[in-house]
Amino acid sequence: MKEKAQLMDEKAMGRAITRVSHEIIEKNKGVEDVVLVGIKTRGVPIANRIAKKIQSIEDVCVDTGEIDITLYRDDLKKVDTDPVINGSNINFDINDKVVILVDDVLYTGRTVRAALDAIMDIGRPKSIQLAVLVDRGHRELPVRADYVGKNVPTSKHEVISVMLNETDEQDSVTINE
Repeated sequence: MKEKAQLMDEKAMGRAITRVSHEIIEKNKGVEDVVLVGIKTRGVPIANRIAKKIQSIEDVCVDTGEIDITLYRDDLKKVDTDPVINGSNINFDINDKVVILVDDVLYTGRTVRAALDAIMDIGRPKSIQLAVLVDRGHRELPVRADYVGKNVPTSKHEVISVMLNETDEQDSVTINE
């Protein structure tokens, strides 16, 4: 893979997180019933960053958890015959809450579908919303993000690479081909 262009640097990512955080607060008229659930792997640190930003804006600590969708994937047999399960960590009640699923890149919608199934196995939220850092298009399922850091039109041959300090020791979003 060859890097085609850098789409976001550390500052641009920070601005996107700030914008998404404000949009979450505005759409939900505060964060009283809001919880954040990051989809493993890179959705988790993004959810934590959003929670931290919301706390700095509203002075309210939003519950944040993580969900592993491995067993809910519709392509599990194609991906791996012996999948690694990292487990979910949601140690709060999601019943009657506004659950905001958080992921790094929205592409086909299949990851989100799997996350929806996993969430519904845990409880019965009031509603589920979706926040992504990058929406690259090419949906295969009828899924749309409620909050988007950056919309990036791509070809199916291109790959969006999100790197985060928490997992990759740098913050950047690049498009590769």
